[in-house]
Amino acid sequence: MDLEALSDFNLVATHGGFGRAGRLSGRSKATLSRHVSELEHSLGVRLIERGSQSLRLTDEGRALHERTDGLLSEIAEAGDAIVLGASTPRGRLRVSAPVVFAHVVLPRIGTRFALAYPEVKLEIVAEDRKVDPVEDGYDLVIRIDPSPDERLIGRRFLNDERLIVASPDMPRPQRALGGEPSPVKAVLLSATSLNVVWRLKSDVEDEVLFKPEPILRFSSLLMVREAVLEGAGAALLPKLLVADDIEAGRLVCWGTHAGPSVEIWALQSSRRLVGAKVRAFLDVMERTFPAKAFVP
Repeated sequence: MDLEALSDFNLVATHGGFGRAGRLSGRSKATLSRHVSELEHSLGVRLIERGSQSLRLTDEGRALHERTDGLLSEIAEAGDAIVLGASTPRGRLRVSAPVVFAHVVLPRIGTRFALAYPEVKLEIVAEDRKVDPVEDGYDLVIRIDPSPDERLIGRRFLNDERLIVASPDMPRPQRALGGEPSPVKAVLLSATSLNVVWRLKSDVEDEVLFKPEPILRFSSLLMVREAVLEGAGAALLPKLLVADDIEAGRLVCWGTHAGPSVEIWALQSSRRLVGAKVRAFLDVMERTFPAKAFVP
């Protein structure tokens, strides 16, 4: 079996078409089509049913893809490690991250990484959609409080917490009698429930409760933060987003939300070996923001 033809077949199968596979890999559609046809001829079976607008894998094609795609990736990465040196990060590194995290954290990390590893071409994409590392061509994806997924492996590298913050000019409400939530002017995310109550961690037995009364609603935490800086109201925001504002006196913290901490994970496809460039990027992240920095 021709391994180059098999690799091109898996590329087409992964991306669902010759055109998309060609765009992401830089290979021509004609070359991909020829290699798939040669593979079909050598095996004596049809692997792909080609339609006028789309294609689909045959049962034989699906079985071949499932059994060989991960193996080929490991073979290729093992070869790269031998040729290039396992401890030398090189090549292209694509990272997907949530918009807020990417804007607040990754410019600093990306710059440090680029200066430390000039032989790696780093690309960071800020997006809130749930990407697939294999399908979308990413070496690493960063997710906040991810659900378990057997197709992904990785590690938690940061714990964050949520803080109630406001402008220094905004008075903090007095605690209401009878354990009732204290009303407070607030800036909320668009998806926040009207019945939400902010519960603060407290050393005393009674909970500290606030009832946010929305003055403004935004779809982005970055917009919420800007409105709070302008004095529109209080807000519940990630510590990593407002820590510098609190330290500089632009915002004051009324307390820490009583809910669980926020876990931030770096994940990659379980089909792939952890290469030197991915390990190097994770090391830079952990040195820049050690996990204990934001642990409640």
